Amino acid sequence: CLPESTLPTRARDIVDELTKGFAFLSGGRGKDNGCIITFPENPHFNQVPQEVLVKVLSYLTRIPSQRESDTKFILILDRRLATWTSVKMTLQRIAASFPGNLHLVMVLRPTGFFQRTFTDIGFRFSQEDFLLKLPVVMLSSVSDLLTYIDEKQLTPEFGGTLEYCHSEWVIFRTAIESFALTVKEIAQMLQTFGMELAEMELPEDIYSIERILALRTEKYYQLKEDITTVTKEGNMLLCSLEEPDTDELGEEQTQERSGDWETVNRLLAQLHEMETAFDGFWEKHQLKMEQYLQLWKFEQHFQELSKAIEFLMDQQRQLADTGDNIAQAKQRLEELGNLDKTARDLTGKAQVMILHGHQLAANHHYALNLICQQCNELRHHSDVLLEEIKRKHNHLQKTLDLLTSLQQALECCDEGAYLLANQPMDKCQSREGAQKALQEIEKFLESSSLYLNADPQILSSDFELILTPELKVGYWKSNQIQIKLDNVRCMFKNRQACFRKLADKQVRPVQLVAPRPENPPRSKSPLFSPKHGNVRELKEWERERGDHVINELIETERVYVEELFTVLMGYRAEMDNPSMTFLLPPVLQNCKDVLFGNMPEIYDFHNKTFLHLLESCLETPERVGYCFLERREDFQMYEKYCQNKPRSESLWRQCAESLFFQECQRKLEHKLGLDSYLLKPVQRLTKYQLLLKELLKYSTSCEGVEELQEALVAMLDLLKSVNDSMHQISITGYHGDIGELGKVLMQGSFSVWTGHRKGPTKMKDLARFKPMQRHLFLYEKALVFCKKREDHGDGYDKTSSYSFKNFLKMSAVGITENVKGDHRKFEIWYSGREEVYVVQAQTVDLKMAWLNEIRKILFKQQELIKGTCF
Repeated sequence: CLPESTLPTRARDIVDELTKGFAFLSGGRGKDNGCIITFPENPHFNQVPQEVLVKVLSYLTRIPSQRESDTKFILILDRRLATWTSVKMTLQRIAASFPGNLHLVMVLRPTGFFQRTFTDIGFRFSQEDFLLKLPVVMLSSVSDLLTYIDEKQLTPEFGGTLEYCHSEWVIFRTAIESFALTVKEIAQMLQTFGMELAEMELPEDIYSIERILALRTEKYYQLKEDITTVTKEGNMLLCSLEEPDTDELGEEQTQERSGDWETVNRLLAQLHEMETAFDGFWEKHQLKMEQYLQLWKFEQHFQELSKAIEFLMDQQRQLADTGDNIAQAKQRLEELGNLDKTARDLTGKAQVMILHGHQLAANHHYALNLICQQCNELRHHSDVLLEEIKRKHNHLQKTLDLLTSLQQALECCDEGAYLLANQPMDKCQSREGAQKALQEIEKFLESSSLYLNADPQILSSDFELILTPELKVGYWKSNQIQIKLDNVRCMFKNRQACFRKLADKQVRPVQLVAPRPENPPRSKSPLFSPKHGNVRELKEWERERGDHVINELIETERVYVEELFTVLMGYRAEMDNPSMTFLLPPVLQNCKDVLFGNMPEIYDFHNKTFLHLLESCLETPERVGYCFLERREDFQMYEKYCQNKPRSESLWRQCAESLFFQECQRKLEHKLGLDSYLLKPVQRLTKYQLLLKELLKYSTSCEGVEELQEALVAMLDLLKSVNDSMHQISITGYHGDIGELGKVLMQGSFSVWTGHRKGPTKMKDLARFKPMQRHLFLYEKALVFCKKREDHGDGYDKTSSYSFKNFLKMSAVGITENVKGDHRKFEIWYSGREEVYVVQAQTVDLKMAWLNEIRKILFKQQELIKGTCF
C-alpha cells in the first residue's frame, strides 16, 4: 500500500492513468445499493504497475465515499477473452490493492472452450483461497450478470441501458474538481484580504491613509472581478451537467446523476454567500476607513488646539499671581492681558472644533464616545484657561498694594544690613569709636522703626481679603520676609550690646598672635601609616575609619528614606490628587503599581524598621552585620521591585514628557526627573555591599566581624538572585508555569554540543561541528536551555530576550566533570545517556561553580530518596 500522503485527491493528478480506462466508475449500483466499478476487457491489465492500480482504485472509491459513509463496492471483471492465468493474476492484484469495502466480485469468465475449462478447474481448486480474500462469483455469460444487477444499472456492453462515456466522465470530473479548487482559492483570497484589512496597522498621516484606502478599493474590485469570472465558469459547467429529471429516473440513478450537479450548484451557492458577506464586510470597512480619516483629522485638530491651550496654560502657570516688587507685578499684569487676548481667540477656534465634533457624533461615528470626550475635554480646558487668567489678574491687581507696603520694609532691612556691614570694626575698638558707631545705629533705628518693627502677622491681617492661603505661603516663604526682619533686628541688637560694652570700659589693645595647635598634624610621609604603626595605633585607625563608614551608612540611609518619601508623596500620591487629574496621561490611569512597583513596601521597611536598627549601631557598631542578617528575608522585596523595573521603564518612556511629571518636578524643585529616583532602590542595593566591604576592611580585629562577613555574602547573594531573576523574566516560548521549576540558582551563556547515544544518529548531528550558543538557567528542579536573542531598540529601549529551546529534569540528569581536549568542558547526560550535552564554559572557575551547584542539587535528591526509602 502507498502512504496516505501520496494517494491522489484530484482527477488531474492521475489524468493519464484514468484516461487508459482499465477501471471506471459508471454510476450504476447493485440491488443492495453497492457502487459498481467496472474492469472492461483489457489484455494489458496485468502490465499496469501496481502503484498506478492503487492510485486509480483509491481515487474511484473516494468519490462515492465523500457522499455517504460505509459505501459498499461491487466489481465487474470482463475477462471473456482472457485466460485463467490472467484472471487469477487479476484477482490476486485486486485482493492486494483494493482500498474500499468490497462486497462482491463478479467475473465474466473466458468463453473459449479450453480457457473456460481451465478456469472452472482452476477456480474450483483455488476457490477457498479466493473466498478468504474476495467474495468472487464466476459468471458464464452476460445473462447471468443480469440476475445480480438490474439492466438499468449496467452499461450497454453488459446488455444494460445505462449510458456512460469514460472520456466525458474524466473531463467533467476534472472540471468539477478544478471549479471546487478555484472556489476554495477565492475563499482563501477573501479570507486573506479580510485578515489584511483587520490586522494591518493604519498610518497616522492623511496622505498614507488615503493611499491605503485607494489601494484597498482597487484590490476589492479586482477580487469582485475574479468572483464574477468564476461564477460564469460555474454556471457554464452547471448547464453542461443539466439538472436531472427525477420523474424518469429511479432513486439510485437520481442520486448518482444529480451528485455532480448538486456539487456544482452547492459551490455556486457558497460563492454567492461569500460574495454577499464580502460585500457587506467591505462596506463596513470602507465606512470605518472614511470615519477613521475623519477621526484622524479631528484628532489632529484636537491635538493642535490642546497643545496650544496647554502652551497658554503653561505660560499662565509661569506667570505667578504675586510679585517680588511693584514693577514686576505691573509687568506680569501686562503680560497676562496679552495672554488673555490670545486665549480668547484660541477658545473661539475650540468652539468651532466642538461643533464639528457634535456633527460627527450625530452621524453615528464609530468613535462617538471618544469624540464627545475630546469635545468635553476641549471645553473644560478652555474654561479652565479663561478662569485661571481671570483669577490671576484679580490677584495680581490686588497684590500691588501689598507689595507697595512691603517694599519699604525690605529696603529698610537692606539698608540696615548694609550699614552694619560697612562699619569699620577696627576703629570701633576704642571707647570713642564704639560710641560713634552706637550713635549711628540708634539714629538709623529711630528713622526706620516704622518698618523694622512691622509685624507680618498684623500686615497680613490688613490684607486678609486679597491674600489667599497659597499667596501667604508662597510669598512669606519664598521671600523670607519674616526671617529677614528677625535677622536684621537680631543683628542690630547684638551689635548694640557689643558696642555698649566697649563704650562702658576701656579695652586694652591686644596683639594678635597665631595660636599654636594643641595636637600638631602628623607627617604626611608614607612611613606614617597603619602598616608602620603599632597595634594600638592600627586599631585606633581602624576604629576611626570604621566609625566613618558607619556614619556614612546611616546618613545615606536617612537620605534614602527621605528620597523615597519625597517620590511617594510628590509623584505617587499626586496621581490621586483631583486637582492634578486633568494633567494625568490616559496611559497612567490605574498604573501606580506598575510605575512605582512595591516602593511603598520598601519605604515602610526602611522607615519603620531598618533605619532604626542602623541608628542603634552608633553605640554598638559591632551589630551592623547582625542588622543585615536579621532582616535578610525582608530584603527579598527588592527582587520583586527589580522584576517590575522593565514594565516601569516601558510605562515611563510612554509619558516621560507629560505635563503631570513636569508639574510634580517643579513643585518638588528636583533637578532630576522621576526616572532617576526610580533607580534609587537598585542603586541602594548595590551601595550596601560596597559599604559592607569598606566596613569589613576596617574591622579585621573588631567584634562582630563574622556577622559582617555573612552580611556581605547575603547582600552579594541577593544581588545575584535579583540579576538572575531579571534574566528569567525575559524567557519566551516556555509553555507552563516556570515558577514550578523552583528558584533560579545560576544562569549564563555557554557553547553546547548535542549528541544521542541511543537510536540511529541523524546526519545533522554528525554535521554539527560548530557548537550552539545557549543561555542556561539552572533551577532547583530543571536545567533550561535558551537561545539569547540580540538586543533590539535604541537607547533605553534596548532589551534582551531568551527563546526557550529545551529543558532537562534534574531528577534524570547526570554529569561528567572532565572532557578530553578542553578543561573548560563538562558533560551533562540525560535519561541514562540517551541525550548527551557537552558544555563549554568561558573559564575553568565558571565551570567548577556550575558543577558544584549541580552536585548540590543531585546530592539533595539522593538524600531525599534515602529519606523516602527509610
